[in-house]
Amino acid sequence: MVRGRTAEPDAAAAVMGGDLGGYVLEAQIGHVLRRAHQRATQIFMAELGDRFQMTPTQYAALIKLYELGEQSQNRLGRLTAMDPATIQGVVKRLEERRLVERSGDPDDRRRSTLRVTEAGAALAREMLPFGRRVTEVTLERLGAAERAEFLVLLQRLA
Repeated sequence: MVRGRTAEPDAAAAVMGGDLGGYVLEAQIGHVLRRAHQRATQIFMAELGDRFQMTPTQYAALIKLYELGEQSQNRLGRLTAMDPATIQGVVKRLEERRLVERSGDPDDRRRSTLRVTEAGAALAREMLPFGRRVTEVTLERLGAAERAEFLVLLQRLA
């Protein structure tokens, strides 16, 4: 025992000294997923971002509308895992670029539907090979069997 102090570390020393009881940040799922997401986003921006002036969320919305055809904004948000505020902003930017257009629903005047314009469809077709390349580059460190298993496991977590 030191004069006037106990042998137990004080709170500041515990914080600064770092006894985390075996906790390693780099081994935590949230940290690892965030780093993988950052890498995937960087690859996306390198492949599509500058070339097409497209964000990952705009790409997801445009491609999903291209794939499925006319959808409500609410349904599109659910299909692309975006909350209402996010999908609203994404759709607004796609509309400003005239890639998506909105029309009223004849059965429900409160609801509108979205569809891809001809320009949006042409852009979607042009971007698809680059979208595939994002996945290839992101997963290039894994073998074919690992890629398939990894995607299945991620789907289970999502």
